[in-house]
Amino acid sequence: MELLKKVSDKIRPDTRIIKEIDEFIKKINNEIKLRKIKAAAVAGGSIAKGTFLKDDYDVDIFVRFDYSYLKKNISKLLGMILKKFRPELVHGSRDYYQIKNKLIYEIVPVLDIAKAEKAVNVTDMSPLHVAWVKKFPKYLDEIRLAKQFCKAINVYGAESYIKGFSGHVLDILVIYYKGFINLLKASQKWERYTVIDFYSSHKGNALRNLNRSKISQLIVIDPIQPERNAAAALSEEKINIFKEAAKKFLKSPNKKFFIKKEFTIDEIKKKYRKYNVVFLEAFPKEEKKDVIGSKLLKAFIHIKKHIILNEFSLIHSEWKWDKEAIFYFVLKKEFLPLYTERTGPPLHEKKHVQQFKRKHKKNFIKKDRIYAKIKRKYRKIDELMKDLIKDYYVRERVKKIKILN
Repeated sequence: MELLKKVSDKIRPDTRIIKEIDEFIKKINNEIKLRKIKAAAVAGGSIAKGTFLKDDYDVDIFVRFDYSYLKKNISKLLGMILKKFRPELVHGSRDYYQIKNKLIYEIVPVLDIAKAEKAVNVTDMSPLHVAWVKKFPKYLDEIRLAKQFCKAINVYGAESYIKGFSGHVLDILVIYYKGFINLLKASQKWERYTVIDFYSSHKGNALRNLNRSKISQLIVIDPIQPERNAAAALSEEKINIFKEAAKKFLKSPNKKFFIKKEFTIDEIKKKYRKYNVVFLEAFPKEEKKDVIGSKLLKAFIHIKKHIILNEFSLIHSEWKWDKEAIFYFVLKKEFLPLYTERTGPPLHEKKHVQQFKRKHKKNFIKKDRIYAKIKRKYRKIDELMKDLIKDYYVRERVKKIKILN
C-alpha cells in the first residue's frame, strides 16, 4: 500500500541519532572500565530493536552487570559509574537513573543473563526481548507503523494511567500476525480472552495455566517468559478503541490515522458549541511520572463519577496531561428539577419499606415499589464543580486544581 510506504518513510528516524547515542554509551563504558567493574553499557528498548520513531528519542540504556554481582546492589554501583554525568535517581522495582541533555536517557541496571529463569527482576528480561525482536528484521517498519497508529489514537503505553499497548506487546502482535495490516484485520476477530501464543507454549491451555490476576481481555504470551501475560495491563477500553480505529482504517485508509491530534480548549468549545463544556486545569505534585499520571486519572474519574451520581447528563469527557493536566466534561445545558426520585424496596419487603419511610418522609408508591422525593443539593453543574475541586479526594491527588471557564 503506497500510503503505508509514505507513512513509514515519514516516521523512520534519522539514523545519525544512533551515533550520538553510541558516543554516550562509550563514555559510560569508559567509566565502567576505570572502576574495574564487570559490566557493559548497551543500547536497549526500541533504539536497540530498530523500532524507534522519528523525534521520539527517549533512550533506554542497559548496563549489564556480570551475574557474579547477583547479591550486590547494582543500582548503587550504577550510581557511582554515572556520578560525573549528574544523573537523577528514579525509584522503581529496581532503581535506575535519568540523564537529560539533548536526549533523555534512562539508564537501567540489569543482570547479564542468557535465560529467563535466571532473572531476578523484570528489567533483567529486557535485553532478551531486544534479542528476540532482532530475529525478525523484516517487521521493523511494520512495528513502527503499529506504534504510530496507537500513539495517534491514544492507546499507546502500558503505564497505569494509560493501560494501553506497550511497545513490547506491539512487537509480539506484529511479528505474530506477520505485519501491520494483518494485525488490524485480526483485531476484528478478537473476542474476550483471545490468546496470542507465538510458540504455542501453553498448547491451548493458557487460561488454565496463567495466574488468574494476570488475565486480561487480550492475552499475549511473552515469548521469552511464557508464564507471563505481556498484555496484563491492557484495558478493555483501549482494545475497543484500537479495534474501532482499525475497522475505520481498513474501510477507508488515510494518513490521518497516524497523526496524533492534541485537543485545544478552543477546538473543544467549537466542536461542542451546543453543549455546556466545563474545563478544569490540574497541577500535579512533583512525583514519579507513573505516580502523577495515576493520581490525575483517579481525580478525573472521581469527578466524572460524581457528575453522573448527581444526575447531570454527561455526553463526553476526556483529559490530557503535559506539564499541567486539562480535564473537560461535555454536558447538556440543563437546570435540574428541585427534587429527584430515590427508588426504595418492593412493597412485599415490609420491614425495609418501614425503614425507608422513616428515613424519607416524602414518599409515594408506584406499581409495587416505594419511592421518595429527595431535594437535590446541586441543580447547576457549576455548583457541583465548585465543591468537587475542593473535595479532599481530589486535593490529595493534585497540588492545585481550578475551573477554567
